[in-house]
Amino acid sequence: MRILHTSDWHVGKVLKGKNRNEEHIKVLAQVVEIARDERPDLVIVAGDLYDTAAPTAEATRLVTRALSALRKTGARVVAIGGNHDNGAALDALRPWADAAGIELRGSYPKGDLQDLLIEGTTEGGERWRLVALPFLSQRYAVRAAEMYDLTAAEANQTYADLVARLIAKLSEPFSEPGVVNLLTAHLTIVGASTGGGEREAHTIMGYAVPATVFPPNAHYVALGHLHRNQTVISPCPTRYSGSPLAIDFGEEENVCSVAIVDVSTDRAAHVRDVPVTSALTLRTVRGTLEQLATVNLPGAWLRVLVREAPRPGLREDVQELLPNALEVRIDPDMLPPRDGARSAERAGRSPRELFGDYLDSRGNAEEGVRELFDELYDEVSSNK
Repeated sequence: MRILHTSDWHVGKVLKGKNRNEEHIKVLAQVVEIARDERPDLVIVAGDLYDTAAPTAEATRLVTRALSALRKTGARVVAIGGNHDNGAALDALRPWADAAGIELRGSYPKGDLQDLLIEGTTEGGERWRLVALPFLSQRYAVRAAEMYDLTAAEANQTYADLVARLIAKLSEPFSEPGVVNLLTAHLTIVGASTGGGEREAHTIMGYAVPATVFPPNAHYVALGHLHRNQTVISPCPTRYSGSPLAIDFGEEENVCSVAIVDVSTDRAAHVRDVPVTSALTLRTVRGTLEQLATVNLPGAWLRVLVREAPRPGLREDVQELLPNALEVRIDPDMLPPRDGARSAERAGRSPRELFGDYLDSRGNAEEGVRELFDELYDEVSSNK
């Protein structure tokens, strides 16, 4: 059978105040076009369909249309909730999804976890079985595990232990021969490389799990959450598809793509990445105004590190040269160390002196700023 594996769409993403809806329309249209060309039996969207838990109507419309278009290619479509998604809101769309032939699993069911086990048969007669695991918070990991009879010690296990228990339980049917066994999850795997734009609290602080949680008799594990496409060393073929567009400037070196997986019961999964090139690239440039005037990157959003002394109007000057500059900052190499200001504070200097030290540390020599601070400070002090 053939699988198209994608994840981390982050529809509704706003980058430094710039709405990226038009880029998402083009990116998801290209993903649908890849599905038409590749003719997968199954499309897996491994979480983070949205960038926020409260997506706009526009973002919801775009996601539902993309899922519908993928279904119309003839593939079964399974999408799970990620840490950015509102799992309950995704589950509320299940009547629509069921009618459209789309399998949505936004959160963990309150009753039987077997709802997370999805089965099918390809047109060629290949049977497949998929364990679909939405993102699981620390709190809900315990609640989900409590559906089984646990001892007190087992109930106090780590997040990784609880996830392993859930996967082991749900993958018990994998022992049946003649079926392609699949698993999709929105997880951080120990040793995998972050893409640069993930939510930090959900990639550290006990959320990372070892790849040994996956059963060795799984034919393919389709992961979401980390935005860089990569293979994970695991007991079974395991891969992050990565995001189809760079989410933040920390991801400017990522190669955006979807994964096409060919697998059968008697053949190891073969994975190839198909690039997705519709979004603008993200680039960081640095230099003086004179140097920045020579930059020619019309097809990219820019983060600009300016090698000039701070002054009013500098940002506007940069954006006049580079209209695609979304972030403009003074190059950190141009800023003197701030140890002097901190030492002064410890010495008990006055607020006026401390503010003057701060301006000096930032290279700000604008006339009138110190005088304005004096006026504001006197006004605030007199009202105490």
